[in-house]
Amino acid sequence: MEVNKGVIHSLIGPNGAGKTTVFNAISGLVKSYGKIILDNHDISKVPAYKRALFGLGRSFQNIIIFKYMTVLENLLVGYHPHLNYSSWDQIFKTKRVNALEKEAWDLSVEVADIVGLKNKLGLFAGNLPYGIQKLIDVGRALMLKPKLLLLDEPAAGLTEAETEKFKEALYRIKNKGITVLLVEHDMNLVMDISDKITVLNFGKKIAEGVPAEIANNPEVIKAYLGDEISA
Repeated sequence: MEVNKGVIHSLIGPNGAGKTTVFNAISGLVKSYGKIILDNHDISKVPAYKRALFGLGRSFQNIIIFKYMTVLENLLVGYHPHLNYSSWDQIFKTKRVNALEKEAWDLSVEVADIVGLKNKLGLFAGNLPYGIQKLIDVGRALMLKPKLLLLDEPAAGLTEAETEKFKEALYRIKNKGITVLLVEHDMNLVMDISDKITVLNFGKKIAEGVPAEIANNPEVIKAYLGDEISA
């Protein structure tokens, strides 16, 4: 599978097709037996935490946020890998610390604007609706300054109105030049926002193309609906 820069590329398939396993392989949580190239760098054997510094951000199906921290504080956690100053710098509040913390603050405001949370930065994350918590999770991944953002079922459990807000956020992320690889079961969302779609079934790629091609592909229809309905 090749994901082009600056696009929204969806990876779809029936339950158990292997979509999350692909994500786990890309992000280094399971062993990969092939090659994973990110922006011309072979990261196949790079530890998961270092892949983040190569420009790989990710959200998970089950969100984990810090409920007793504000939205702003949750976002700032995502910037931690870039705060490369020493304990000495921190104790004496050197210029380096001040510069990096200002950079983190400025980026968190920008990210909050991208995902639609700018008016919620001071609110406790645990008091917010599920759909907003999902956006916090995506925003935290954006704080890594990723080149490639993996989103694993980000619209699961969202209302129709929340899904529309999330769709708008995806377009804003794309307009920032960030590449998105999306796993999602909401086919209306996938067909609306995808530049390209790859279809997986039982661990094998069975189709790839633009949404119109995928919607009319007999192999895809068969994988989702079975032989009888496909016929």
